[in-house]
Amino acid sequence: MPALTEFAPAKLNLALHVRARNPDGYHDLESIFAFVDFGDTLHLTPAEVLSLTIDGPFAAALVDDDNLVLRAVRALADASGRPAAGRLRLEKHIPVAAGLGGGSADAAAALRLLARSWQLDWPPARLAEIASGLGADVPACLYGSLQFGTGRGDQLAPMQRHDLAGTPVLLVNPRVAVATGPVFRGWDGIDRGTLDPAAPLAVLRNDLAAPAIALAPVIATVIAALEQQPGVTLVRMSGSGATVFALFESDATRNGAVQQLSAQFPDWWLTGTALH
Repeated sequence: MPALTEFAPAKLNLALHVRARNPDGYHDLESIFAFVDFGDTLHLTPAEVLSLTIDGPFAAALVDDDNLVLRAVRALADASGRPAAGRLRLEKHIPVAAGLGGGSADAAAALRLLARSWQLDWPPARLAEIASGLGADVPACLYGSLQFGTGRGDQLAPMQRHDLAGTPVLLVNPRVAVATGPVFRGWDGIDRGTLDPAAPLAVLRNDLAAPAIALAPVIATVIAALEQQPGVTLVRMSGSGATVFALFESDATRNGAVQQLSAQFPDWWLTGTALH
């Protein structure tokens, strides 16, 4: 069987409303999941045993033996009765613990890739059941398209927002890893209202921004720097941080912001991309 490749696009939470904290420690969420033309890439070649190698700029931050990619392959193998085998190589470009769903995107890519390799021909909903056992963001990443999420974020409904496709995006991370658990625990417990997926993005919010900034104040610096850029239409933290995204009127204004911020904040990680 020839080598196969699967792209794992980075996830953005265009909005993230936290509605309640449940006794089990999880939270009721409402979120708009979107995906960009930037991400990781997973490669598969036939092999008798399962293995994973990781390279790329953020490879050093991952631990191979507990990687979500391997957990996804094993979960799919258990569900399908196939042996968990194959030589996998992950090109890691998405920052780790950054609010971009990197691990979830990689796990979802593994499910798609192995389902294709094993010719399972399963409906997406069946793969999504396995995905939900790997993490709350994995089902959204499995679909890789605009989704409205509720519950833990894993109850999904596809969205149509033709005003968003192709929008230029700038992703900025101050190279600070923010753990998801402490950010959620820092939420103040105030329900600030429902998320209307048809509403203009500007009137929506990310309820995790305040607790994330309390843990990593540099996030506020990133937000302020992006809000000052010409042509910006929206600035918001993604997920539990620390990555902040900005939507722009044009590729030219986004590229101008890349040049300015790269010079002004050379230690920050930046990448220009677009919604898809």
